[in-house]
Amino acid sequence: MIASASFALAARDLVILHTNDTHSLIDPDRDGAGGVLQRKAIIDSVRKAEKDVLLIDAGDKVQGTLYFKFFKGDVDYPLQNLLGVDISILGNHEFDNGMQLLAKNEATQKAELLSANYDFTGTPAEGLFKPYTIRKIGGRKIGFIGLNVDPEALIAEKTREGVKYTDFIAEGNKWAEYLKDKKKCDLVVAVTHVGYSGDKELARKSKDIDIIIGGHSHTLVDPDAPDKTPHLINNAEGRPVLVVQCGKSGKYVGQIRVGLDNLKSETPADFDYSLIPVSDRFPAEKLDGKIKAFLAPYTAALDSVSNDIIGYAACDMLNNKSQGEFHNWIADFGAWYGGLKLDSLRKINPDVPELDLAIMNAGGIRNSIPQGKVSRGQILSAFPFNNKFVVMEISGKDLLETLKIASSQGGQPVSNSVRVVTDGNGNMLRAMIDMEEIDPAKTYTLGTIDYLAWGNDYLTPLANGKWIYSDDIEVCAPLVRYMKLLSQLGLPMDASPRPRYVEDITPEVEAR
Repeated sequence: MIASASFALAARDLVILHTNDTHSLIDPDRDGAGGVLQRKAIIDSVRKAEKDVLLIDAGDKVQGTLYFKFFKGDVDYPLQNLLGVDISILGNHEFDNGMQLLAKNEATQKAELLSANYDFTGTPAEGLFKPYTIRKIGGRKIGFIGLNVDPEALIAEKTREGVKYTDFIAEGNKWAEYLKDKKKCDLVVAVTHVGYSGDKELARKSKDIDIIIGGHSHTLVDPDAPDKTPHLINNAEGRPVLVVQCGKSGKYVGQIRVGLDNLKSETPADFDYSLIPVSDRFPAEKLDGKIKAFLAPYTAALDSVSNDIIGYAACDMLNNKSQGEFHNWIADFGAWYGGLKLDSLRKINPDVPELDLAIMNAGGIRNSIPQGKVSRGQILSAFPFNNKFVVMEISGKDLLETLKIASSQGGQPVSNSVRVVTDGNGNMLRAMIDMEEIDPAKTYTLGTIDYLAWGNDYLTPLANGKWIYSDDIEVCAPLVRYMKLLSQLGLPMDASPRPRYVEDITPEVEAR
């Protein structure tokens, strides 16, 4: 007699791991969060436990530490291969050193490179990117689309020369419909670098996109806080789209579990989405030996810079979106340095004007500096971009428009001579220099960086100014000299935290 047996087949899942905006954060931060070695250990543990795993990166893998400033991608891009990234898209910072280097770095990638709305025809990156890819897993067809941010006023024109942009929503819907209708995909995933608000808009205006894996805004879309950052957004037909993003600096790995067996009857609301914290939980012996060996010479090369103490911070200089010490300090440096340059020019031409103010950009500050000793490496890491200092003349009208835009952004750093009065909701009411309202008909002298002087960071009126001086060295060089000068004088790195964009008190005074 032959015994009969029944076998229950295990359900087959696809696990999508995703990262975004890791910004060259190769090492853990001072609290032990993040770090590429611990991230690799997490990825390996999931791959060991699961049959079908895809690793996706949503851009801005570079720019933010000395690893990229000194090695220009020679660390970040090989690490993407060592991590085993399957699908990758561009962020805006991959363009920071120009198209030639972007193409050189991206050509080394083993991952499939996607971009549906950038046209690279005629550029060094021509042929590297495709609009979509399809993965066949467990008898299902999964389509992936790459969608990128509008570069206008965000990516310097000289670093993206020849790249043509088309609207990400139009392109996303076009390719999603193609993948669903023509290619018969069971699931469509948009991998984007347009920011959380852009992802929500894409979800609302889509019909054929099921999952959006995003980046750019550094938003931690926490599934345990759906009221704060909703991860399910209804599309144009009322069906949910799963919208995810895992913050910045590689402190989390996002994980989406998709049940393949019931994919036709499931909706994204049925998918399991979670965030995996990247901490120091894996012991040293569990960390990847190949990555350790690869990083060793680069880390050793940076040690001398990191250990060169050049100053002292009297307080924490925090890199955050709010106004504070670091914003004020960098703007006051701009006023000091711009004045210094004009003093030199005045020795040749006595008609050179005095400096009226400085405007710097908050996005140019990439790291915080804690209270205590400050190394040259910390300054270079906090200001990693190859921006150069500029002094320019600008009309009062354009200056007011610039400060109006800056107010709506939460306040770009301005020097101590400036006060901008707002209604408390980001709307500028008036602006003053040395307690005198800015006159639209006058001409003012402004210190800034070339990135802003070109009208980037959406401060487009600055592009109307007339340059009267431009440095030929990166702004981090005079910043280091400034720190050393402060130390020689016995002064710390210090600034008032008081905001220079202040809320109008008139209604309160009148109420009395």
